[in-house]
Amino acid sequence: MTLLDATHTDAGTSLAEPRDFLALLKPRVMSLVVLTAITGMALAPGAIHPTLAIISILSIAIGAGASGALNMWYDADIDAVMTRTANRPIPAGRVGPEAALIFGILLSLLAVSMLGLASNWFAAGLLAFTIFFYAVIYTMGLKRSTPQNIVIGGAAGAFPPMIGWAAVTGGVALESLVLFLIIFLWTPPHFWALALFKLKDYGSVGVPMLPNVAGERSTRIHIFAYSLVLVPVGVAPWLLGFAGPVYGVASVLLGANFLRHAYATLRMEDGDETMRPAKKLFAFSIVYLFALFVILLGEAAMRPLLPAGWY
Repeated sequence: MTLLDATHTDAGTSLAEPRDFLALLKPRVMSLVVLTAITGMALAPGAIHPTLAIISILSIAIGAGASGALNMWYDADIDAVMTRTANRPIPAGRVGPEAALIFGILLSLLAVSMLGLASNWFAAGLLAFTIFFYAVIYTMGLKRSTPQNIVIGGAAGAFPPMIGWAAVTGGVALESLVLFLIIFLWTPPHFWALALFKLKDYGSVGVPMLPNVAGERSTRIHIFAYSLVLVPVGVAPWLLGFAGPVYGVASVLLGANFLRHAYATLRMEDGDETMRPAKKLFAFSIVYLFALFVILLGEAAMRPLLPAGWY
C-alpha cells in the first residue's frame, strides 16, 4: 500500500489534505520543542554555523512531529472515544492509520539523518532515543499500563534542550540537565491538572491516569508536591549563573504564581464539577514554561550587549 492509497477515507472517495498531516505533527507541542531546543543551543558554549543551526532546529522539530504522528497512529483507538481527541485526523477518518505510520517512520529517519549530518551524531542519537522513548516506551508501554505514565514519559518532552545543547557541543552538561529537569518536573502537574477535568475521558478508555487510579485528592496532593520541587529548580539557572537577574526575578514571580494555582487546586473541594482551579493551573502552567524559556533565550541573545558582571 502506498502513502497516497493509505490516505483514502473509508469511503475511498477523498484524500487527506496537507493540514491533516500537519495536525499529525502536533504543532503546538512542536512549538514548545523548538523553543526549548533553540534555548539549549543558544546557552551552549561554542558556536555553530547559522545555516547548520537552522537545519539542526528543523531536524529536531521534524523529530518531534514524527513522534506525534507515531503517537496518534498507535492511540487512534482511544482517540476516537475521547472527546478531546475524537477530531484528530485518524479517528476522524481523514488520514489512514497506515499513512500515519509510514509518515512517522519516514520523518523519524529524515530528522535523525539531517541532525547527524548538520551537527553531530551524538545529538542525532539523542534525538533518535527521544523519538523511541516517546513512541515506544511511553505511548506503547507506559501510557496504558501505569498511573506514573506521565512522570516517566515526561522525559521525552524534556530532552529537546539537551539535544540543542548537544548539537553545538557534541555532549551534555549540568546546564542542559537543569533545563531537562525544569521540563521533566513541570510535566506531571501540567498533565495531572488536565487529567482532573478530563477524568471521565481517560476513564472511558481505560488509561490509568492518576485521578482515575488514586483519586482526585491524591492527585491534587501530587500536583502540589511536584510544584514545590519544580519552582526552585525553575530558579536554578539564575542561581547557577547561566541566567541573568531578569530571569531570576521572573522565575521567582512566575514560580510563586505557579504555587498559588497549585495550592488553590490542592484546596479544591472534592466533587467540584467546575474544576476551575485545575483549569487555571493547566492554563498558567503553559505560560510558565514558555515564559521561562523565552526569557532564557532573550538573555542569551542579548548577552553580547550586556555590561560585564551582568551574570
